[in-house]
Amino acid sequence: MSKIRVLIVDDSATMRGLITATLRRDPDIEVIGSAGDPLEAREAIKALNPDVITLDIEMPNMSGLEFLERIMRLRPMPVVMVSTLTQAGAEETLRALEIGAVDCVAKPTRLDEGSAGLSELAAKVKAAARARVRAHMPSNAGRRAPETFKSNGHVVAIGSSTGGVEALLTVIARFPANCPPTVITQHMPATFTASFAARLDRATDAQVAEAHDGAVLEPGKVWLAPGGAAHLSVTGSGTLRCKLTASDPVNGHRPSVDVLFNSVAQAAGARGVGAILTGMGRDGAEGLKAMREAGGHTLGQDADSCVVYGMPKVAFEIGAVERQASLGAMGDAILDLCKGRA
Repeated sequence: MSKIRVLIVDDSATMRGLITATLRRDPDIEVIGSAGDPLEAREAIKALNPDVITLDIEMPNMSGLEFLERIMRLRPMPVVMVSTLTQAGAEETLRALEIGAVDCVAKPTRLDEGSAGLSELAAKVKAAARARVRAHMPSNAGRRAPETFKSNGHVVAIGSSTGGVEALLTVIARFPANCPPTVITQHMPATFTASFAARLDRATDAQVAEAHDGAVLEPGKVWLAPGGAAHLSVTGSGTLRCKLTASDPVNGHRPSVDVLFNSVAQAAGARGVGAILTGMGRDGAEGLKAMREAGGHTLGQDADSCVVYGMPKVAFEIGAVERQASLGAMGDAILDLCKGRA
């Protein structure tokens, strides 16, 4: 199998060196060049035709976001953002993921961390090389048309990873102000989830926030698992609540989709509706199967609309998925399963 050819774009020579050193340790990756700004990168792309680009956001001559928009409009290709973990960096990185970047990694906070601060980069570059990348088009999903919605008492659990920013924005935009109680686990760096919850909140008529321990699951509320520090689960027999647990990673992730889905299977049983969206790996597949076996309804994003058809594929193959749906249809599919008589 041929190696994945990577172009590194960053205005810091030191950072370009760290990224190069990190990626060259992986035998499946070849660093074919680097560029210090988007103008150099444009010529390098033409000359080298890379499989994947790593891209910084803050650069001279043209911002990384502006350059990414041009790439995704004119010559779509897999891009992994290398971003600072600041509030401004989180907002810009989320925008990059909406535009079409496949994934993001955090820059080391100190140069003496070396390439240890980029430990996930090689895996994300390899996932990006397999991703379905399309020309950037503004989302046409939009908010759900006003209508009378009455929940039938179901609880919604959603899991996603690579490609999940765009996917969740598309799904949650369809939720009405009195949507079914919803919990979400998205694999994302810790400092990004507060900004992402705020971005989701602006995209929907429902209320979206980062989950906190003891938060009540009630109509109109969507709770997003905080990144990094704890697993999100659902507990209770009457009133269901969020529970945050700082236990070991599951399937290499904390928070883990499997932890969330398994808890909903136990707490909600047949009242559960689970949806597994785009992402690499298998996190969430077994938990979704547990939800289906408990009598709940389960949905999986279809291959054609996934950025990475990994998690939904495994879930489908083990019998966890009751029905597949495209990303554009997923929000309405979830709500249809939760709709009672008005």
